[in-house]
Amino acid sequence: MKKSKYSALIIGSGIAGLFAALELSKYKNLHDGILIISKGKLDEGSSKHAQGGMVAVMEDNKKDTVESHIKDTLVSGCGLSEFGTVENISTNSCYAVEKLLSYGVKFDCDENNNLKFTLEGAHSVPRILHCGGDATGFGIESGLLSAVKNKSDISIYENTMAIELLKDKTERIKGAIIYNSQNCSYEAVISSCVILATGGMGQLYKYTTNPYVATADGQAIAYRAGAKLRDMEFMQFHPTSLAIDKYNNRFLISEALRGEGAKLVDLDGNQFMAKYDKRKELATRDIVTRAIYSEMQNLKYHNMYLDITHHSKEFLQKRFPTIFNMCLENHIDISKDLIPVSPAAHYSMGGVETDANGKTNLDGLFAIGEVASSGLHGANRLASNSLLECVVMADNLVKSLKDYNFTCSDIIDEKVLNIMKKYQQTDYENEVQKTNIYELKTRLKNIMWNNVGIIRSQITLKKALNEIADIEKEFNSDGVCSNKEEYELANMITVSKLIAESALNREESRGSHYREDFPFQKEEAEHTYIKRGIENNGEIFTS
Repeated sequence: MKKSKYSALIIGSGIAGLFAALELSKYKNLHDGILIISKGKLDEGSSKHAQGGMVAVMEDNKKDTVESHIKDTLVSGCGLSEFGTVENISTNSCYAVEKLLSYGVKFDCDENNNLKFTLEGAHSVPRILHCGGDATGFGIESGLLSAVKNKSDISIYENTMAIELLKDKTERIKGAIIYNSQNCSYEAVISSCVILATGGMGQLYKYTTNPYVATADGQAIAYRAGAKLRDMEFMQFHPTSLAIDKYNNRFLISEALRGEGAKLVDLDGNQFMAKYDKRKELATRDIVTRAIYSEMQNLKYHNMYLDITHHSKEFLQKRFPTIFNMCLENHIDISKDLIPVSPAAHYSMGGVETDANGKTNLDGLFAIGEVASSGLHGANRLASNSLLECVVMADNLVKSLKDYNFTCSDIIDEKVLNIMKKYQQTDYENEVQKTNIYELKTRLKNIMWNNVGIIRSQITLKKALNEIADIEKEFNSDGVCSNKEEYELANMITVSKLIAESALNREESRGSHYREDFPFQKEEAEHTYIKRGIENNGEIFTS
């Protein structure tokens, strides 16, 4: 097995990982360089699919203030957002925009070349920036990718996933075992600084807006290494995905449409959101999602509809080019047709617990972006806060590493060597796959959607855990797998259990977590934590 050494290993190639790499490359003490690994191609993660935009509290937006954005974020977070983190990220949003502009990112401007701000659900004022109308994630990631490719000290591995973190006898993370799915080879990467930026876990669910690579890999390997995970029960279901199932994932119909006045209606054009919240279509995502879901259940509809036909075709083509063209490909002209929409798993608020600088409870391991629980989102993410978090948290992390010792020792202790030996002794790529991985993945996704989805209960959550255990027995993995799909399934099983166990432990309804057997929110807001125990069982506790 090949062994290599890097000053910093970044696992994930989305906006958080790319931005961290660019900022780290400015330091002169990274003598062994920086390695970015991407499970697929560089741009196949969730970042490029972010349509809605990025929050920015800018001085020239006279209607907005940091205080207003903080308040909106805290209200959406339902008592579980950390005030210090929220304040830090909001205060630094102006700086984040300036940094992105310096890397060649082009935000939409008006006819006077001033930044254009738009409104989205649960925001009190227009403060959302966009790129290319509804291609903000793609616009930001493209600018950062171009900058990264021009850096000689940043190496990139595509089609490569991290499958196990290397932890020495002092409990410090010293790198990772990585697996290249194209040539079925393993490599031990030794590094004193490992940054998880692997994104989310929407592919654990039957319906999701996330790309096929979002299989909870970062959360799983961090958990197995002993990292503390927080609030795993909080999966945000986006209210409006395009209700057409011919792709690997559901196409997102951005919240920005409702910001431009789109109404949710039934097949006959009747609006229904007023029954659920006075803010109607601009209520928080959890409320809108449950409203749509309830209407679908009551009416026995496969989906509801979004109506934006009050706008002209010219406006819609310019403002929402990606959405307009995708709908047109599916024979829907949004200037005159209703858009079929239904909820889908979209974003995980929970994840690897970090401080405001991305530090985890394990020395040498850091986490940024959706894989992390930084304290910003709480129980329910405010629209368009995620891209902002990626940039600010990556910047915070790099600044905190200014005096970090990036030197990698050539001495590898016995505990790390034993991990490496696991992947050296067998020619796993020649093994015959004994189980139908696709069938097991499909079953798991159905279990999660039906039992750990938008509305949960003790009965459904226990049912899910029993059925996940059955899948785990059928899979029967000892930790070393034959291919990428098996490693993904192992990660999906691990994290699905963590979500269900955490949801079972939270006996209340808060934000995106709704228990029909506990429909009310407790007065005191508590986090849930889960950490791997000595006997390989998760220990769940609250604080």
